[in-house]
Formats: sequence, structure tokens, C-alpha cells
Amino acid sequence: MTNAQWLGDHHVENYALYSLGHYPGVVPGEGAVAGEVYRIDASTLSELDALRTKGGEYKRQLIQTPFGSAWMYVYQRSVEGLTRIESGDWLDKDSE
Repeated sequence: MTNAQWLGDHHVENYALYSLGHYPGVVPGEGAVAGEVYRIDASTLSELDALRTKGGEYKRQLIQTPFGSAWMYVYQRSVEGLTRIESGDWLDKDSE
């Protein structure tokens, strides 16, 4: 994301974070998920869509942040049997 401008951190309420192995998955649920908000161009968004929405694994959803509207990728598959990251912060996954 070389063309991205970091705007700040944001916690999204009413979502849960799961470990999918080497990357996270966010689904609607109890709790909050820690994230970062970036300003990106259309080309970068298109690249992210190609990576994230291919095969229906994620769906892009519009959320509200203190920095304005933002897109968040929501995991579309079952989380049954996956490890929930209770803190909601992917960077804390190894400490739980």
C-alpha cells in the first residue's frame, strides 16, 4: 500500500475477530475489532478487492469512522472451529 495515507486507528463495534491461520477474519458479533483507517486511491482499492473478494472469502462493507466512511472486508465463511482473538486486535493474537 505504497500510495496509502494512514489516517488513524479505529475500533469497530459489534464485530469479532478470528484467526484464519496467517491472516485475520472479521465477522459480525459481540465485541470490537481494532483496525487502521487509510486513504487509498481507486487503483489500490481495486487491487485489494482482487485479493480479498476473490472466491467470496470476504465482502467489502462500508462503515463509519471518525475519519469519515471507510471500507472494511468482512469474512463470509464459517468461523466454527476457528480461534477467536478476544482482544479484537490481530497484533495481540500470539499473547492469547
